[in-house]
Amino acid sequence: MRSSNPVFSREGSFTRDTGYAGFHTAQQPQTGAPQAGSPYGGNPYGNNPYAQPQAGQVTDEQLVQMYQAPSAGPLQTGRMTMDDVVARTAITLLTLVVSGAVAWFALPATSFGPAIGAALAAMVVGLVISFKRSVNPGLIIAYAALEGFFLGAVSHAFESMWDGIVVQAVLGTAAVFAAMLIAYKSGRIRVTPRYTRIGIAIAMGFVLLMLVNLVASMFGADMGLRSGPLGILVGIVGIALGAFFLSLDFAEIEAGIQGGAPEKEAWRAAFGLTLSLVWIYLEMLRLIAILRGDD
Repeated sequence: MRSSNPVFSREGSFTRDTGYAGFHTAQQPQTGAPQAGSPYGGNPYGNNPYAQPQAGQVTDEQLVQMYQAPSAGPLQTGRMTMDDVVARTAITLLTLVVSGAVAWFALPATSFGPAIGAALAAMVVGLVISFKRSVNPGLIIAYAALEGFFLGAVSHAFESMWDGIVVQAVLGTAAVFAAMLIAYKSGRIRVTPRYTRIGIAIAMGFVLLMLVNLVASMFGADMGLRSGPLGILVGIVGIALGAFFLSLDFAEIEAGIQGGAPEKEAWRAAFGLTLSLVWIYLEMLRLIAILRGDD
């Protein structure tokens, strides 16, 4: 299934490019095949009935042993598994948290210059990762570090104004992730082409609206999209879109594992999950801040 998510839609992502177990490979000549005019056509050792197996030849006993041996699993064939995705995602999120802690303790709550610089750098790195054909784990770790630095500074600023809001946002993000995972695994949410098209269209409209709001705020105009009842509605829509992105991530990971994607693609899956979780966390922060008001 071709995804609309740019992280997973690159050519070569989650695909099997090389032959395995006899698929998409050229036919090899069979050892010991009968030769025309040879009275020993059925003898795997050639015309000499007393010859020993040559290097590269396989005896009947070895063939039986190979046939009776258990099939190679994804781990032995270098294919992506769920354990690979979990491990890479854990590494990425740990990098993000550590970098965020550095920004939290190194920067004052009102210092946003380095944080904005880190956010812009993270955006550039994220675009490179999304449109890069091959997976580069180093770039993904770099993105996590830069994004984590930005989140750490933002979280510190929010925490200085609303005590305990960071813990609330983290718990809310974890709750959304768990709910979406359960809904997806139980079949309550099915990622169909129609579902994907509608969700992507809403997401594009939401991003465009937020860009207009950002430009307006730079000129001193307030559209009210991040305050009051309208801000609450916008926050809920933003969190719902983050949940939608998670469902796309789950579907692509499942398709990649079933399709025998290379093990390295687990890093791409980790990047997609991290993007979705960061989106949900930021929207959760904004929504909780609006709901708590001036308390």
